[in-house]
Amino acid sequence: MSLPLISVVLPVYNGAPHLAAALESVLRQDYGHFEVIALDDGSTDGSLDILQRYRNADDRIRVVTRENRGLIATLNEGIALANGDLVARMDADDISYPSRFSKQVALFARQPDLAMSGTGIDQLIGNRVVRGQPNPIYQTGDWRILSMFFTIFLHSTVMYNRNVISDDMLVYDAGYLHAEDFDLFGRIARQFKVAMIDESLVAYRIHSQSVSSRHKRQMRQTHLKIVAENLERQSLCDDPGALHAIGVAVTPETVRRAANCILAIEGKIAEQPGRAALSYAHGTLCFFYFLYQLVIDAQQPELTHAFLTLTGKWRLIRRRERYGLRSHAYAPWLCRFSAGATRHMDLMARYYQSVPARSVEPLQGLA
Repeated sequence: MSLPLISVVLPVYNGAPHLAAALESVLRQDYGHFEVIALDDGSTDGSLDILQRYRNADDRIRVVTRENRGLIATLNEGIALANGDLVARMDADDISYPSRFSKQVALFARQPDLAMSGTGIDQLIGNRVVRGQPNPIYQTGDWRILSMFFTIFLHSTVMYNRNVISDDMLVYDAGYLHAEDFDLFGRIARQFKVAMIDESLVAYRIHSQSVSSRHKRQMRQTHLKIVAENLERQSLCDDPGALHAIGVAVTPETVRRAANCILAIEGKIAEQPGRAALSYAHGTLCFFYFLYQLVIDAQQPELTHAFLTLTGKWRLIRRRERYGLRSHAYAPWLCRFSAGATRHMDLMARYYQSVPARSVEPLQGLA
């Protein structure tokens, strides 16, 4: 039986600082039957030179270069050029561990009706790696339901099965800018079987120039748009406009409406049976934390306090956060001090849980 060809779609826009490491991680996979479709989206740094050096050294790499068209157009172009039955996503700043492709291919071999798989991740922050932990939500959840509330896989871990997903479905929608993966994953999960390999097979690099960092506001607004559409489709929220409103501005009124939206969802999912009820509860909880972080980032502690009070979710946040927020009413300076101390403690904890990046980053032979 012949091995399936993997088409690795690698969009590149000014990715020179980390591109060589990403390419090396693909070329050093223990599964060698793949092609790399590297699309340079009008880069103005040295990205194209790096791609050309790697293409000259390995004929599995194909380079497409043109003017800047944006990520969604680039992804769709890459998929259209793919020859493989399996299409793997790869970002120009992440690292795929050597067994990523072989383990995903083995999963598809065991489950030929599987449409899409993702994997766990480690976080690559500067010169340190924070090891990921298995999330129990992936073992018990109904993917169709979970995909309504959050992006079920990290984009650069995904592999698609074109024997299951039709070409007209495997297209990113330009109407969902900076959350195009959330939309596509949800459409696939609603119709087909998907699965998570609950093992870290990708190191996801966190840095200030990543797409998710540079476009956080737009990404959140589009995320809220998708959730609102999903909730409306299932008649789970009477005020889906509340999610659009809080994405535009965090105010006392938008916080109140968003809190009421959470409570309305909880009231309606309480009537769901068995496993569906658990998945709805997990999805709603993840969405609550998404809104909670959005409100926190507005840096108005009184609104965070109001959101937790209106939703009745004080017990779901960490104790030191509760103490800091509750102190705001009588000592705002103490609240600010507590928030700063919490961030410092989180950074320290993350550092002590991490290992040196050289333990996962491949040597860059052609960089």
